[in-house]
Amino acid sequence: MDGDAGVIAVDHTGFSVASLEEAIQFWTEAMGFGLVRQGEMGGEFLREATGVDDPRCRMALVTAPNGYPIELLEYSTGPTLGQAPRSTGAIGAAHIALTVADIRIAIARIEKAGWAVKGSPQPIPAGPRCGTMVAYISGPDGITIELMQPLV
Repeated sequence: MDGDAGVIAVDHTGFSVASLEEAIQFWTEAMGFGLVRQGEMGGEFLREATGVDDPRCRMALVTAPNGYPIELLEYSTGPTLGQAPRSTGAIGAAHIALTVADIRIAIARIEKAGWAVKGSPQPIPAGPRCGTMVAYISGPDGITIELMQPLV
């Protein structure tokens, strides 16, 4: 075995959410993503692919200004299956990092939309990204998003 998994690229990032409408509002209004489509999924295909019993869900696809897609999934069984870790440092916690032009403007827009910043913007102190400003925010359902403002 040579260790090559055959990965060509990252295709999309998906998040399970409690409210599809709330998640769409966050990603489009607070984050500036575009809504591409909405629909419903379920049945044998989704059960076999995900391992979720009775996997009925509503979905939406939103895209970043550079075209990167985020899939939002509201499973009908979601409330009975538990939640992801709330702390960024918890085992199994994940986050997505987004590049922003101005971190303070991005945070102001996010706060105006009613979402929380986990800390304050901080410059990376050393290494190849030294000086890049970062801040963590909480989106719907505690989804952690890292904002990154690179040095110009």
